[in-house]
Amino acid sequence: MNEDKAALQEFNGTARLFPLPNLVFFPHSLQPLHIFEPRYRQLAFDALANDKLIAMVLLRPGWEDSASSQPPIHRIACLGRVVANQQLPDGRYNLLLRGLSRIRIIDEVPLDKMYRAARVELIQDTCDTSLEVVMDLRRQMAEQILPRFGPGAVANQLNDLFHSELPLGALCDVLTFALPVPVEWKQKMLEERNEAVRAKWLLEGFEKIAPSVAAAVAQSNRRFPPDFSSN
Repeated sequence: MNEDKAALQEFNGTARLFPLPNLVFFPHSLQPLHIFEPRYRQLAFDALANDKLIAMVLLRPGWEDSASSQPPIHRIACLGRVVANQQLPDGRYNLLLRGLSRIRIIDEVPLDKMYRAARVELIQDTCDTSLEVVMDLRRQMAEQILPRFGPGAVANQLNDLFHSELPLGALCDVLTFALPVPVEWKQKMLEERNEAVRAKWLLEGFEKIAPSVAAAVAQSNRRFPPDFSSN
């Protein structure tokens, strides 16, 4: 984790963008990526040769109909660092990305590259509630979420998360990232910097989606983190 902190301290404010239509990435989460498109092979090569930083950003609805080579993207994204990599003989890459920080995209910058880049600013979590309220929110989340999953790997991983030393905001991020919920809801959670608000939204939202979430996890044997994301 010291390397993660150093990466943020040395970050120059310009991020390589990796837009996807179906992935919202979060700080404290891990995401495997299988890189095969030429533009993202170039991105991976440049990242590995430099600061190992990549910003995962969600494409806006309607991107399929855009004639532009740069379809519209959300302005709040997540900056991640490559913590493991493998280059295959044919030039493809397997990367493991760890989320470091929320970012706000200020504006895109011209590059003599196939991929996109932007000037961004780091976004820090905030919390305006007492420690007692934070601990109560954490307890409520555990009481609501854990009983929804029967014995198995997912239940064990969730139990470990709730009993870890992760701050409330980080816990919300990991849960939101890992649970099979709509990307629009995940993006809403990513855009909220107040950790207590995210916890309350997670409590409210999970009650509505709990049956479908438990069924989806049981059916897919979903793992934390998910399988490779293609590009």
